[in-house]
Amino acid sequence: MKARHYAGLLLLALLVLVSCAPRAAEETPLKAVSLKAGEKLRVVATTSIVADVVRNVGGDLITLTTLLPLGTDPHSFQPTPQDVAAVSKAHVVMANGAGLEEFLESLLKNTGKVPVVQLSEGLTLHQIETHEHEEGNSEHEHAGGDPHTWTSPAHVIVFAQNAARALSVLDPAHAATYQANAQTYKQKLEALDAWIAEQIATIPPEHRKLVSDHLTFGYYAERYGLEIVGAVLPSYSTAAQASAKELAALQDAIQKHGVRAILVGMSVNPSLVERLAQDTGIKVVKVYTGSLGPAGSGAEDYIGYMRYNTQAIVEALR
Repeated sequence: MKARHYAGLLLLALLVLVSCAPRAAEETPLKAVSLKAGEKLRVVATTSIVADVVRNVGGDLITLTTLLPLGTDPHSFQPTPQDVAAVSKAHVVMANGAGLEEFLESLLKNTGKVPVVQLSEGLTLHQIETHEHEEGNSEHEHAGGDPHTWTSPAHVIVFAQNAARALSVLDPAHAATYQANAQTYKQKLEALDAWIAEQIATIPPEHRKLVSDHLTFGYYAERYGLEIVGAVLPSYSTAAQASAKELAALQDAIQKHGVRAILVGMSVNPSLVERLAQDTGIKVVKVYTGSLGPAGSGAEDYIGYMRYNTQAIVEALR
């Protein structure tokens, strides 16, 4: 009897603990939106890259707002009150996902229930090996893995399919158009993928080695047969720091593998990269990473962005 009594008390205590425990915020499900005559879906995209994919799928059936201005590093973005207002009025937020938009959780707390679609949903993410940092340095990692999923056009095909699926749920009257737009965009991305493979094939195999400011090009390298020798910041985030020991090891790796260039994002402070390049005698190559380029850059849309970066990489390594 005593055992049964204590078991009952234990069960009751566990139920109390569970009921008092903090609960994770529930995701707002997608459901059809009731649109008035002439009204369009209001879509907020996080980055300019996400926005370009959504624009190709949604076309003129949606009203599209982009949170991050061109040239903004997604790893360090802080939303403004205007961003809160834009999201609060949206029917849906389209994000890269995979832990890139760390600001979204706090932003959504102030905007009510707005569904978020992660365009990278369904992709297998690369994982980084954790390691000890010297005292004074802190590791800043994305729990989900490498968020730079867009650096492979094959992944962006999945982005477009996820966007089309979400828009079709929200606006079922135009589902056929969203699906057709995604299919058209897929064909363009497949052509881009083939073109990049042809360009990378012109680099001598012994030169197909990359070093970048942070771990940005893992999916690109995997797709096209390049080797990632290392990164100045051995992290998926520009918010990380590198120790003196890590920089010395990278310098040795650059010299050992005969790396010809270091890639640095347009939105990243290049001072540390330039110092390392001077010490190793190799060149710094500016590329676009978390943002499209401004008008006239040649990287104004995703396809142009990938062509620009590929041409820069091929010229540096060939």
